[in-house]
Amino acid sequence: MLVEFSVAPMGKGESISKDVARIIDIIDKSGLPYQTHAMGTLIEGSWDECFAVIKKCHDALRKTNARVYTRIAIDDRKGKKNAMQRKLLSVEQKLGRPFQK
Repeated sequence: MLVEFSVAPMGKGESISKDVARIIDIIDKSGLPYQTHAMGTLIEGSWDECFAVIKKCHDALRKTNARVYTRIAIDDRKGKKNAMQRKLLSVEQKLGRPFQK
């Protein structure tokens, strides 16, 4: 299962990088494969593994913020592993060359 998510405090102003760093630390320590980008993070694992990490991230921000916004998108494909890498390789094969990641 691939899960893309973002967790952000509401009402803190424009800069939330300290909160984002706290979330990335939780994700990194989870042991799940992940890729972070400017608008969120993609993690790969079982339903329980992924949602345990998301809950931990949400709860961490909720402790210090009155309002937290969490966005989640799920790609759940039976029998497929290493989807993060596999999907990119598939596109590169069809494109016939590497592309910027």
